Amino acid sequence: MAKKIPLRMCTGCGEMKSKKEMIRVVKTPENEIVLDTTGKKNGRGAYICNSVSCLQKSINTKGLDRSLKVKIPATLVETLEKELVGLDDRTKESL
Repeated sequence: MAKKIPLRMCTGCGEMKSKKEMIRVVKTPENEIVLDTTGKKNGRGAYICNSVSCLQKSINTKGLDRSLKVKIPATLVETLEKELVGLDDRTKESL
C-alpha cells in the first residue's frame, strides 16, 4: 500500500500541496510569529506556498491572521517577506 502524503492548504492561494512543498508559519507559545523551515517547531501552524505573492495574498485576505488566531503586525510581514526571499535564493543556489 502506498504511503499517504499529507496535504496542506495554502492560506494565500488556497491550493492543496504536500507539506514538503510549503513553508510553515508558526505562532509559538510565546506568541512570536516565525517561519518554520523544519516543520517541527511547537505552536500553532499555518502553511503558505514558497512564494512572496502567496504571503501577500494571505496577509491581504487575513488568511494568516485567521489561521494563527492573531493579528499580524506590518513590521512582521516585512520580516517574513525577507526570510521568504532569503529561503528562495538558497533553494535556487542548491539546485
